[in-house]
Order: sequence, then C-alpha cells, then structure tokens
Amino acid sequence: MTTTDPIADMLTRIRNANMVRRDFVLVPASRMNLAITKTLKIERFISNYELLRDKSQRVIKIQLKYTDKGQPVILGLKRLSTPGLRVYVQRSEIPRVYGGLGITIVSTSRGVMTGKQAWRQNLGGELLCSVW
Repeated sequence: MTTTDPIADMLTRIRNANMVRRDFVLVPASRMNLAITKTLKIERFISNYELLRDKSQRVIKIQLKYTDKGQPVILGLKRLSTPGLRVYVQRSEIPRVYGGLGITIVSTSRGVMTGKQAWRQNLGGELLCSVW
C-alpha cells in the first residue's frame, strides 16, 4: 500500500514507538527517509540505524535512544512541509526550534541537512520537519 506522505509516515512511526518505549522501529526505505535518518543519527537523536532487506522491500531499522531515566531523547517531531502545502524558506527565514535545543531538517540543493548547516552554507530550501 502506498502512502501519500512517506516522511509524515516515518515521523509518526517514530513518535508512536517512542510513546510505548520500543527499542527500535521499522520504516520503509527511501532516499529521503534515509537522509533524514542519517541527520537524526548525526545530531544524536537516535542511537543507530540499519538498512535491511525485508521480504519484498527495503526497510530502515532505527534504534531509538532513551535517557538514563528511560525518557525518550526525541520529545517531539513535527512535519512542516506537506505534499498539499510545500514550505520553502530562504537562509534568513530558517526557524530555530526551542531556542536551538531542537533542529529543523531542510532539503536543499546540496542535500538534506539541518537548518543550522544550511544557514552556515548560505542555503535555503524546503522545510521538511522539526525535531526536539
């Protein structure tokens, strides 16, 4: 079954797995999902990820990260740009999430990166999601 918004599907799967304290979550693999997962790994919101080949399709196994007290590291995920309403920003318009405690993930002409990296490289692009 196809989804109309695979990024929102991935974020919802991560959000749901965090709420029930799962160790890992499986999401369908795509280039965009893999790029977002890599960004989450670099920014230390997840502990690890692995690309697996399930029966007929590829999936990404994302190892979720929790604090010593068992609280999830990812407190919130929000999809900013949707298929029905794309949100594009210039360098000066890239939002900061919780005063810099969270990240904004942006799709630029040089690939998927955080809002801070896009700002440093003087790039704008499509706002994909914010994570805190």
